[in-house]
Amino acid sequence: MKMNIFKALIIGAPASGKGTISSRIVKYFDVKHISSGDILRNHMLNNTDLGLKAKQFVNNGHLVPDDIMLSLITSELKALGNSNWILDGFPRTKKQAEILQTLEPVQVALNLIVPFEVIIERVKGRWIHEPSGRIYNVEFNPPKVMGKDDVTGEDLIQRPDDQPEAVSKRLHVYSENISPVLEFYRQKGILKDFKGNTSNEIWPHVYRFLTNYMQSKSEFCEGKVL
Repeated sequence: MKMNIFKALIIGAPASGKGTISSRIVKYFDVKHISSGDILRNHMLNNTDLGLKAKQFVNNGHLVPDDIMLSLITSELKALGNSNWILDGFPRTKKQAEILQTLEPVQVALNLIVPFEVIIERVKGRWIHEPSGRIYNVEFNPPKVMGKDDVTGEDLIQRPDDQPEAVSKRLHVYSENISPVLEFYRQKGILKDFKGNTSNEIWPHVYRFLTNYMQSKSEFCEGKVL
């Protein structure tokens, strides 16, 4: 019997630990992490047809339209074949969620809930390797050489929008936009909330949930639980 593909989302505010939690999911389970931000960056850097279309909006400070983002995301997911996956950073609107659920229906939406005051404090120490999107933090995920990317050795930067006032505004916008998305998945019965101040607090609960979920769904590829 052909096994179904495990399809999941990880949802959370900027700097809530989605990347950290996702990397641990990849380590302990047979799941690939797909970042919508990475997909968008790669298409724009490689000047693909979709990347060129997206770049016109990004360069003008506008959001990339739903149809372009959906094309980018779904083409990437289809290319994974029979691999299990967890999607990070998408959908961002209820409309995107509805269309994605039609094209690539997900079974689980993991929602990371971290207090906004904790996130604002955390972002103060964040440094980014702009070409790749790799993120470091001087407190809990420092680069091997301060100010340099671990992989390329290139300079890291601090973004202007990582200042406390800018972060607070981004979190407010996120909260307003994500509420209909969360409600959509809550009504579907597939939203699972995980609360905590740090990824280390949240991770054991995510790990336990996914372990139980994978074991209860015999049609999915088994998690490689260590």
